[in-house]
Amino acid sequence: ALPIWAVLSWGVYGAALGKGTALLHNPLKALLCVGGAYFLIGVLAPVLALSGQGGVTGFNMPGTIWASVGGALGAIGAVCIIYAFRNGGLPNYVMPLVFGGAPVINVLVTMAIQPPKNAPSPMLYLGFLLVVSGAGMVLYYKPS
Repeated sequence: ALPIWAVLSWGVYGAALGKGTALLHNPLKALLCVGGAYFLIGVLAPVLALSGQGGVTGFNMPGTIWASVGGALGAIGAVCIIYAFRNGGLPNYVMPLVFGGAPVINVLVTMAIQPPKNAPSPMLYLGFLLVVSGAGMVLYYKPS
């Protein structure tokens, strides 16, 4: 059930962020709003939850570094999307490119970080082609 909520929230993310960026007339204002939401949901909520579990302790350096890099990459992605909108990109163009390309990059990077025990099936590469083709079709046939 949680992946469905992620798909729904990220599926609406681009449209909401595009609308907010346009209405604010300034990408830095949009980014500040994104940062505020990240702070409320990504900082305050876990601090409160961890406080109920004995406190904010027990971090290790490798996990902290990797999780922080992931957070920074998410924020950088938000900045890039906001500036794509600011430079004339529309959510119905930008988001299919992002969400069509991201899964392919994710699998390739994950395979580099954690090499698979067996050679990937040739169907994986067909999947890459279908994802990229699908994003291209969404862009080409989107409603005007």
